[in-house]
Amino acid sequence: MTDEPDTTIYYDDDADEERLANTTVAVLGYGSQGHAHAQNLADSGVDVVVGLREDSSSRDAAEADGLRVATPKEAASEASIVSVLVPDTVQPAVYDDVEPELEPGDTLQFAHGFNIHYGQIEPPEDVDVTMVAPKSPGHLVRRNYEADEGTPGLLAVYRDASGEAKAEALAYAKAIGCTRAGVVETTFREETETDLFGEQAVLCGGITELIKAGYETLVDAGYSPEMAYFECLNEMKLIVDLMYEGGLGEMWDSVSDTAEYGGLTRGEVVVDDHARENMERVLEAVQNGDFAREWILENQAGRPGYRQRRQAEKSHDIEEVGEKLRDLFAWAEASESSEEKAEVPADD
Repeated sequence: MTDEPDTTIYYDDDADEERLANTTVAVLGYGSQGHAHAQNLADSGVDVVVGLREDSSSRDAAEADGLRVATPKEAASEASIVSVLVPDTVQPAVYDDVEPELEPGDTLQFAHGFNIHYGQIEPPEDVDVTMVAPKSPGHLVRRNYEADEGTPGLLAVYRDASGEAKAEALAYAKAIGCTRAGVVETTFREETETDLFGEQAVLCGGITELIKAGYETLVDAGYSPEMAYFECLNEMKLIVDLMYEGGLGEMWDSVSDTAEYGGLTRGEVVVDDHARENMERVLEAVQNGDFAREWILENQAGRPGYRQRRQAEKSHDIEEVGEKLRDLFAWAEASESSEEKAEVPADD
C-alpha cells in the first residue's frame, strides 16, 4: 500500500497510452466527471463501457454520444479497469454490486479518495486501487481535450497489487488529457483530507460565511443592500480571477495601493488567530474521521440537517438582492446560454 510518494509532476512523455490498447475500461456514472472520462477515453482509442442503472436517465445521453452502455455489474464483468465516478454517497452501494466481478489484477479507480480513505469501500487485496482526479469540472475536462489542451490532475496509488498500478494510472491520465497539462502525484489520504478541508474552511464554507458576514455588517450599519452586495460578493470574482491567473502577487499588483495597504493591515484582523484555531479544529475533524462519520450518518438519516441548512442558505437576503442585481449585467444572459450548452446529466 503506497502512502507517501515524492511530489512529482508527470507529463505526456511519462505515460504510455499503449498500456490501455487491449484494455476495457468500465466508467461507472455519466455525470460531470463520468461523461468526460468516458468520451475522452473513447476518443483516445480505449474500449469503454459505461455502467448505469437500467432506469438511469443518463442512458440515452451516453448512447447518443456513441458509447456502449450496460449495468454497473455487467460493465465491471468485462472490464479490467473499473472507474468509479458516481457520487461519494452512493459509491459503497455501487461497489457492493460490482465487487463480485473484480478479478485478481483488475484495477478499481476513483477520482476522489473519500470512501477508500475512510474505509467505506475495502477492495480485495489482489486488486489495484488508484486515483486519477482532474482538477476541474467535467465539462471543462471534455472541452480542453477537444481543444487539444489539457486539464491538470492528481494521481495516487493506494494499492499496487500488480506492480503496474502507477504506470496504468498514468496511461489513463494521458488518455483523458490530464498529462498534457501535468499530473501531480499525491496519496489518497492527502487528496481526501486537503480536499475536504479546502471545501469547508475556505472554498465553500469559509468564503460564503465571510461574504455573508461582510454583507450583514454593512447592512446592519445602515448601508444599502445593493452596495453591500457589490462590495462583498460581486467584486469577489474580480479578485479571485487575479489570484487564479497569477497568485496573490498578481492580485496585490493589480489593485490600488489603498486597497493593498488596507488588505495587508486589516485582513489579519478578520482572519485572526482565533479563526486559524477554528480552521485547525475543522482540519482535525477531517483527519480523525469525525466529519466523515457525521456525513455518513446524515445520509443514512435521509439528510434532514443538510436540507434545512440548504434552505436557510437559499433564503438569505443576499440571494434575493443578488438575483435582482445580476440581471443588470450583460454576462447574465450569456452565462445562462452557456450553462444550457454545458449541461450534463447528474451522476448515476
